[in-house]
Amino acid sequence: MSVEEQLTPSAVSSITHDYTKRLMVFGGRATMEQAARIADKLAVDLGQVDLRTFADGEVYCRYNESIRGADVFLVQSTSANLAQDMTPNDALMELLVMIDAAKGASAHRIIAVMPWYGYSRQDKKSAPREPISARVVAQCLEAVGVDRILTMDLHSGQVQGFFSKPVDHMTAMPMLTQYFMDQVFDNDLVIVSPDAGRVKVARNFARKIGVHWAVMEKERPAQQVAEIGYVVGDVKGKTAVLVDDMIDTAGTLCAAAKTVLDEGADKVIACATHGVFSGPAYERLAYENSGIERIVVTDTVPLAPGAPENITVLHASQILADSIRRIFADDSVSEIFAGENQLF
Repeated sequence: MSVEEQLTPSAVSSITHDYTKRLMVFGGRATMEQAARIADKLAVDLGQVDLRTFADGEVYCRYNESIRGADVFLVQSTSANLAQDMTPNDALMELLVMIDAAKGASAHRIIAVMPWYGYSRQDKKSAPREPISARVVAQCLEAVGVDRILTMDLHSGQVQGFFSKPVDHMTAMPMLTQYFMDQVFDNDLVIVSPDAGRVKVARNFARKIGVHWAVMEKERPAQQVAEIGYVVGDVKGKTAVLVDDMIDTAGTLCAAAKTVLDEGADKVIACATHGVFSGPAYERLAYENSGIERIVVTDTVPLAPGAPENITVLHASQILADSIRRIFADDSVSEIFAGENQLF
């Protein structure tokens, strides 16, 4: 047979090409409820996967259905989940073995959906001989075969630079600002940045709501210890909204709340994407101890039992589902946020 005959259309017409794509969503145990909400928004069934921890503490994973050729979205915040007896390290290891199992099962693309990116605060060396742990996590994810990462409101944007794979950075800014626009307040609002590093966030937050903003001067004498100095801006007689990307032990937040109240603010409300709430956070944040009337967070981190009544949780599943839908369809993700998805 001549070369020309081999290259004729009839020579390849017998090969069947099926370009039908499949979207599958699986949840890790750290954020299984959020994964279920995302799957519901996407009108797909949550994938069946066997996840267990052996008696010696090792994590086990096996998919109970075929994922060959599918775009597999693995929803897992690398955070603690007391209800599942999981630490952030357990959640990270579970995500890694889920990625490896998906790769071995011939998934077409493997996308790690990490609403909360654990270790994101360890993004630089603050002292000699320290690791850059956020980079270590990125290297681990890529080493086991992840194709893409979807996350929300990173502590610092440069964490994206630790990846050679695409990173889609979502923000909860639209849903948080909409929440405050839908509320009725007795006093004028003022958006307060807890430190100079969040000035851009406070300014954009205030502009979207249509109110003024202020900034606080902060010193940090040691890790997880913060001292608030003074407020630059007018908060007297207003409802101050403290805006940050996360609340961990709540030491900074409570000190900031005390400062704005001392400066004459009538009420204090706190707002953050990630409610980590570790250690003594719940005790500190109770209204009688903190003076904070309301704490608004999203469900990127599962809420531990025993939360005080002044904590309000908003669901981020719609934003994450919209992002997943666009990634699957190879559409623009930034259009969801009008190109403003790098605000935190």
